[in-house]
Amino acid sequence: MYSVLLLTISDKASRGERVDTAGPAVRQMLEAAGFNVTGIVVLPDEAEIIAKALIDAADNKTLPLVLTIGGTGFSPRDVTPEATISVCERLAPGIPELMRHESCAITSRAALSRAAAGIRKRTLIINLPGSEKAATENLNAVLETLTHALDMLLERRSECAGAAL
Repeated sequence: MYSVLLLTISDKASRGERVDTAGPAVRQMLEAAGFNVTGIVVLPDEAEIIAKALIDAADNKTLPLVLTIGGTGFSPRDVTPEATISVCERLAPGIPELMRHESCAITSRAALSRAAAGIRKRTLIINLPGSEKAATENLNAVLETLTHALDMLLERRSECAGAAL
């Protein structure tokens, strides 16, 4: 199965002022689905630091999947989507669209998510919200499509066999 790196984006968690519960919850979901989580790295809400970590994961570690957790809201410090977009070569707007659609069935506040998704080289990068509940709900919305997306990205499967578009 595919390896994935989790990047929790939180000023408070990076300073040790708050315990990250979303990262471990997302890890548990991914491992139950057969993914190999290589680690959870906690970073502050700093666009340059986030971008550097994303570039390292894609260019140096050549990980097929990186999920960020946090920094997708309206706070002035929420810059994860901007950092993600700045390093991606191609965007994958359908992924956050599906996450928002599914989450809006639970709470209208999901419409406030600015999450992005995109591709850098052979790495798919997806932003999840920062709360444990929202992160797991958003991941659940796209979890079954991730393997197929990575198969296509890594040219292990070249067509949408039987899938309706």
